[in-house]
Amino acid sequence: MNQNKLFNRTRWQLALSYAAVMGLILSLLGFGVYKAIAHAHWIAIDRELESVAGTLHDSLEIKLQQPGRLEPILNELLPNLRVIGVNGIKEKLPDRHILSALNQSYYYIRLFDSSGNLIATAGAYPEALPPTFNSKHWQTLADRQGNIYHQISVSLHTQTQQDWGYFQVGRSLQDFNSYLSTVKWMLKLGLPAALILVGFSSWWLAGLAMKPIYSSYRQIQQFTADAAHELRTPLAASQATVESALLMPQLDEKEAREVLRTVDRQNRRLTQLVTDLLLLARMDSQPKSDRPQLCCLNDLVGDLVEEWAALARSSEVALTSEIRVQQPLNVVGDADRLYRLVANLIVNAIQYTPAGGKVTVILDCSHQEAVIQVQDTGIGIAAADLARIFDRFYRVNSDRSRHTGGSGLGLAIARAIARAHRGSLSARSELGFGSIFLLRLPL
Repeated sequence: MNQNKLFNRTRWQLALSYAAVMGLILSLLGFGVYKAIAHAHWIAIDRELESVAGTLHDSLEIKLQQPGRLEPILNELLPNLRVIGVNGIKEKLPDRHILSALNQSYYYIRLFDSSGNLIATAGAYPEALPPTFNSKHWQTLADRQGNIYHQISVSLHTQTQQDWGYFQVGRSLQDFNSYLSTVKWMLKLGLPAALILVGFSSWWLAGLAMKPIYSSYRQIQQFTADAAHELRTPLAASQATVESALLMPQLDEKEAREVLRTVDRQNRRLTQLVTDLLLLARMDSQPKSDRPQLCCLNDLVGDLVEEWAALARSSEVALTSEIRVQQPLNVVGDADRLYRLVANLIVNAIQYTPAGGKVTVILDCSHQEAVIQVQDTGIGIAAADLARIFDRFYRVNSDRSRHTGGSGLGLAIARAIARAHRGSLSARSELGFGSIFLLRLPL
């Protein structure tokens, strides 16, 4: 197949199409996975900040007594509390605290009075962060070094429900961005590797997908060449007969009749060939018959042996039948096609059996299947030819087949009919000792 330019080009096109579609799908999938992971982590960060802010809010409000004033007990709640005053920053290091999340290096707290002035900070407060207050509930901001932070703002009240001010709980997004960067690099490196694997897989799968197509293409090529050859032979014979008759100055009645007989014989052969080709084409497109009926194989075998007895006698061949079952064997199918199937086998056996030989048609039953055997004591078939005798237009002996009017389609039609009836047709033969054709049909 690779040596055929048309199929090789088509295989490349299929492989590239598969790879392009899979690349697009994987890219969209990777983008969706990245967005889903980022969204999930962002939601987790929001929930963490809400949890810390809620815990801190409940702990602070029960301790605050005057607006804008930091109570000394806050040192026990907030680690690394630093108070911002007129004379600079005072830092107090408490002995204990209850908010374990603030121990982590990426959390910080800012306290503002009701006017929005920064009063104190706690936790891992970044010095480069702008000290201005913004009343938005959620904020994402950056410091002068470009580090990103996410924070939540909550209002504070005293024990007497007076406005004390605000506090903000925030955290650095450095770990979040690092994680997303890792995911992004994994996707960037994984996508090309996946596309390479998809490319090789697409090439292999395209080859597998095109094998039956290529096989059918070769069969059609061979079929077309054989059909053209078979059609050309009777046409050429008829043309030669007519041309030779036209070259004669005059034709008597006997010569004219001989010419007409020759043309008629070739036309009959041509008509039979076209009929067989149409039957095969129809069975390829519609294998099952549109008029199934119950067919008794006992009657079919008996009728065929009786019908072809005259041909057997003229060929000096003994044609007999052997029914090995007591009850009638019925199958569902097309009686006309089944009749032609077995008739083809019997006629072939008679034609390829020398004078004095014997042809036996046996009807038997085995494992819910009807078995019809056509045995002959003819010339046999060589092992090299046995595998191809069911191919269309294949003839073991071309000269003899043409002499007997065969076109090489009989066995091909027989096997097609057998398969259309969910059956099988096989052959066993030994050169010089005869052949056995075995037909199995489900009851």
